[in-house]
Amino acid sequence: MSGHTRLEEPGVSGPGEVGPADFSALTERHRRELHVHCYRMLGSFEDAEDTVQETFLRAWRRRETYEGRSTFRAWLYRIATNACLDLLARRRPQAATGGEVPWLQPYPDRLLDELPAADTDDPERAAVARETIELAYLVAVQHLAPRPRAVLILRDVLGWPAKDTAQLLGDTVHSVNSALQRARAGMREHLPAKRQDWSGDAGDSGTRELIRRFTDASVATDVDRLAGMLRDDVRCSMPPTPGLSRGRDAVVAGWIEDGFEGMRGLRGLPTAVNRQPAVAFYQWHEREGCRLPLTLDVVRVSGGLVAEIFIFGADRFARLGLPDRLPAPAA
Repeated sequence: MSGHTRLEEPGVSGPGEVGPADFSALTERHRRELHVHCYRMLGSFEDAEDTVQETFLRAWRRRETYEGRSTFRAWLYRIATNACLDLLARRRPQAATGGEVPWLQPYPDRLLDELPAADTDDPERAAVARETIELAYLVAVQHLAPRPRAVLILRDVLGWPAKDTAQLLGDTVHSVNSALQRARAGMREHLPAKRQDWSGDAGDSGTRELIRRFTDASVATDVDRLAGMLRDDVRCSMPPTPGLSRGRDAVVAGWIEDGFEGMRGLRGLPTAVNRQPAVAFYQWHEREGCRLPLTLDVVRVSGGLVAEIFIFGADRFARLGLPDRLPAPAA
């Protein structure tokens, strides 16, 4: 059947002839969850975007191989996971080292809101869905070898049974279970021991107040006030710029060296990415007569203090749906 195939899909009343337009409609309903899956695998929003497109292209080319022994959604996940593994094999020379992941990119909350609603009867699964999109988790995942990474995400994040995971990866249940144990051990090396120490609630009143003070101190370029909000073991990175500052003294010294204290005309716009609090900073430009994007600071809060700061460049603002400029204040 050239140009048509027969597919089963929940919500579709029985098998039928599916042409290009209908096939596109079937795949598009899964785009956001597949994009988030690829993002967890790859750590890069843009790589995930390309990989989802590759997934849909492969699915169309291989549509005759779909035999209905699994759901259409599971079939797409298999293609997407393998597309990610193929990309990771090509990316191998670009390995995560220490706490650095140069290719890390933020994910806008407004797009995460497009995901199917979490099961309200299972608060643990809802918590896992939220926490495993946070940047600390993403960084840890990027340190795993590709196949254990895939197993961890399929088993612990998506909740797939070992048998289904093994079938998706073309492996044995024993191999999948072994890979899962290695992956969990690897995650323990790169995440704080207690889950509450690496995951915080962006909507918590204490967190909101800390972010407000962090924003005010940043706009005032008050390094001493900022230092008082940092944990002793705070970490700060600026993907894709190499380098990871560890500890309050090192982070503060880096800010001073970069001339932070001399910056003027800043304004901070509160936002959220990866289910974490963030602040988009803009700086006044006299020639343009407005404030233009400067940096996006994504903050992890633990124990009422800033535990980690991921600083992304102005090139991320458009993807995140942030304004490309802020007007001059009213006279």
